[in-house]
Amino acid sequence: MAGIARWGSRHWGVRGAALGLGALWWWAVLRLVAAPEAGVLEAAVAAGGWGLSVLPVHCVPKRRARGVVGAGRWRRVLRAGGGSGAAGVKSGGA
Repeated sequence: MAGIARWGSRHWGVRGAALGLGALWWWAVLRLVAAPEAGVLEAAVAAGGWGLSVLPVHCVPKRRARGVVGAGRWRRVLRAGGGSGAAGVKSGGA
């Protein structure tokens, strides 16, 4: 019980919600695979959980990101190039 008091009830609430939603997702996926009568509800839960897993959760504001393209850069390139695309523009990648 000392661990619960030390971590606080909010921490356990978030962990409990994550475990509950994870269990719901696994139920939907296993039901889709194993039960022939699985339907739209299970498919929606499984697709929604997968969709959440591909969200970019490690985002930073644009001004703090490494290799960021500056504001107005594409307008300047297109204006200077006469609308011919990004010819002669260095790539910001690795």
